[in-house]
Amino acid sequence: MDLRQLRYFVAVATTRNFTRAAEQMHIAQPPLSRQIQQLEDELGVQLIQRNSRPLRLTDPGRLFYEQSLQVLQKVDQMKTSVRQTEGGQRKSISIAYVPSTLYGGLPMLVRTFRQRYPDTDVHLVDMGSVQQMTELKSGRIDIGFGRVRTRDATVARTVLREERLLLALPPSSPLAANKGRISLKEIAEERLIVFPKEPRPSYADHVLSLLNDQNIRLAEVHEVRELQAALGLVACEMGVCIIPAAARLRSDLVYRLIDDERATSPVILSHRLNDDSWYIGAIKELIGEMYSLNPAWLDFETNNIPKSRSQKTAALPKSTSSSKTATLARAKKI
Repeated sequence: MDLRQLRYFVAVATTRNFTRAAEQMHIAQPPLSRQIQQLEDELGVQLIQRNSRPLRLTDPGRLFYEQSLQVLQKVDQMKTSVRQTEGGQRKSISIAYVPSTLYGGLPMLVRTFRQRYPDTDVHLVDMGSVQQMTELKSGRIDIGFGRVRTRDATVARTVLREERLLLALPPSSPLAANKGRISLKEIAEERLIVFPKEPRPSYADHVLSLLNDQNIRLAEVHEVRELQAALGLVACEMGVCIIPAAARLRSDLVYRLIDDERATSPVILSHRLNDDSWYIGAIKELIGEMYSLNPAWLDFETNNIPKSRSQKTAALPKSTSSSKTATLARAKKI
């Protein structure tokens, strides 16, 4: 058993497809399959159920997958630590994010952080909300921005805001005739496009649970890998899609606010419990400053901010008082 085999197995387990795993690892499929088979022979157990589509892990396979991740993450952490020690390299932090946060405040936050702390390198990692929990505990990442609520006693989570959900529609849809708010029940019997397809659980499961809680039946659910693809299919009149408010990326679609207080998606900051590293406090302080500036993406019609966060924002220096006053005044109307 070697690290190469572990990386091949993790790629197959993550993509649930030998062909995609081979492409990801830049290897032909037959050699990759042989490496996985050799790994199974050495362990004496079957790791993957090959007769299912998509592929599924066996019980031993799931255990081996979790342990493989830990081993590979530790190796990566060792490499990073050694490289930073050699020559007294700059400080660095790793921030994981789910892609939809890029359409909100994350770019502004990273830009400001880099300007204020130029001696610290920031590494951004595209990573699902649930996977962030594992990577935080392993030390591979330092901070995560996700959308799925999880329970883990070793991870501290702060809900930065609850972002309202919208229905994205092609202009030809009968539901696009009215530009006002829309009830979830009106989506019944529609073809719904959800994202991301994997890894799960994810934002897709959050959307589906909102509909299931109201016993809303859909004509079809089509899963795609990412937001851009979902909106592209809506533009092709292949269905409708429920998205966070900040993700109104296409001007050729109609967007209607969902008339349900539960139809929100949280933006959650996560870090290791009891981690008192300086950058965690710095990140939280910068977020408070950003909120006080009332940026365009922080629309209070489509964002609900926890009271504790609003109170921290109100405590900022008087130089931001004018925009702060307008922001808090709008918040009271919600």
